[in-house]
Amino acid sequence: MEKKFDLQDRLINFSVRVIKLSEKLPKSTKGKHLSNQIFRSGTSCAANYAEAQGAESRKDFIHKLKISLKELRETEVWIKIIIKSEFLNSSLLEPILKENDELISILFKSINTAKQNLRKERNI
Repeated sequence: MEKKFDLQDRLINFSVRVIKLSEKLPKSTKGKHLSNQIFRSGTSCAANYAEAQGAESRKDFIHKLKISLKELRETEVWIKIIIKSEFLNSSLLEPILKENDELISILFKSINTAKQNLRKERNI
């Protein structure tokens, strides 16, 4: 039986990975700052996507997807900062960075598709 693709589940799983990553960072002032920043942006993308699912219009849906995309892009920057700061072994971070990039691509495509559908609706 083929498993259905569920972006919400994938974003939740990503958020859990970010939580675990934030817990591995040092408890120093710098580590805590990075931990708090990545925790906030890396977990909000799933919640914002859930908000998009309950959007009141296609325009609202696009707006909420854009917020989720923005948070994923911010998370990508924090992951790269953690890699460059050498707080954690980069081999631990590469898989989560790859998943982050894939989620960005999926949301970017979803936003473009929703925009095309909105234009089609307006032309009818």
